[in-house]
Amino acid sequence: MSEELYAVLTFQAGYNTSIVLAGVIALGIGGGVIGVFSFLRKRALISDAISHATLPGIAIAFLIGIALGGTGRNLALLMAGAATTGVLGVLCVQWIRDYTRLPEDTAIGTVLSVFFGLGIVLLSHIQTLEAAGQAGLNSFLLGSTAALTAGEAQLIGGASLLTILIALLLLKEFGAVAFDEGFAAAQGWRIARLDLAMIGLLLAIVAIGLKTVGLVLIIALVIIPPASARFWTEKLGRLVALSGLFGGLAGWTGGSLSALLPDMPAGAVIVLAAATIFAFSLMFAPRRGVIGWAVQRLKMRLRAASVRGLLAMADGYLPPDGLSYQVIRLRGYIDGDARITESGRRAAAKMRRQDRLWQTYRTRHPDAALAFNPLSGLRIEDVLSADIIAALEGPAR
Repeated sequence: MSEELYAVLTFQAGYNTSIVLAGVIALGIGGGVIGVFSFLRKRALISDAISHATLPGIAIAFLIGIALGGTGRNLALLMAGAATTGVLGVLCVQWIRDYTRLPEDTAIGTVLSVFFGLGIVLLSHIQTLEAAGQAGLNSFLLGSTAALTAGEAQLIGGASLLTILIALLLLKEFGAVAFDEGFAAAQGWRIARLDLAMIGLLLAIVAIGLKTVGLVLIIALVIIPPASARFWTEKLGRLVALSGLFGGLAGWTGGSLSALLPDMPAGAVIVLAAATIFAFSLMFAPRRGVIGWAVQRLKMRLRAASVRGLLAMADGYLPPDGLSYQVIRLRGYIDGDARITESGRRAAAKMRRQDRLWQTYRTRHPDAALAFNPLSGLRIEDVLSADIIAALEGPAR
């Protein structure tokens, strides 16, 4: 089993498997990149409405394929049908939001449930047809990489790369709209058109990923990677790169496991891989992760305890509480007989000077002082220039 997994992961398991895996990776990267903009615009759930709205389009496209004398399983035709009803679903959400008193979340819930119900009805009808046994449309619900042909994988990979390229070409405009809509409008950019372009790319990636991840879980591929990447960075370029990397990694690992376990739904495996990356980011991201946040909080407590202890020592007293006493003692400022050492006196005098300067600065410049935290560990000399410090040490004007 381990040898087979290694062969799949290293693209040594045969031409078709390697092509399918490459297509899944491209889809994961595309979902991660496109999902960033919906994530930043706080419209991630619109992808849920789009994905559910594609089901009747898939069924109708299949019926059209049968009527034209084909098998109805042409992936390009099915993707076109999914995109058509997906667009219709988005337009319905926007119409309900703009021309009724219902909020957007209610519009999304209404549209996705109605379209999904219609799709289930059409699928039930398809099951009564003689060609139903050859349809394989259930793979569009939960995804199936094992059922992909090399041609379908190439189509998915190529379409994913095209959407990624378009998103990167519009990165500047999308970033401006996501972070500062007023600035983007001042630049003369059409906000409505850029929003429409974002939704169009989101619709494209949803339609592309239906056969691989399935319409039920494709939303996870455009939400989880950006959410994971957000723990690691605040810069747009890095956010897009990390989100694409995490999406590609989820596609790579999940697609490989799905290739080895064809009885397991591909979409669920890929989403679980993405969820594992999210859990790792949640726990171990250095600044926003749970552990990193706990470490920063502990450092802040120790820093505050040190300040309390040194200020008390500057007034001739021992540290007022157990934590500050232990911190001061570990630093050698108090000896075993609870007496202040010479290094402790010097440190206390320096802390008293720092505290006096910070208080003076806050009094004279209350607005500017809000930007600085005296407990950050930086000396006032590291924050303010020498002439400002000299003015603080002099008499008030």
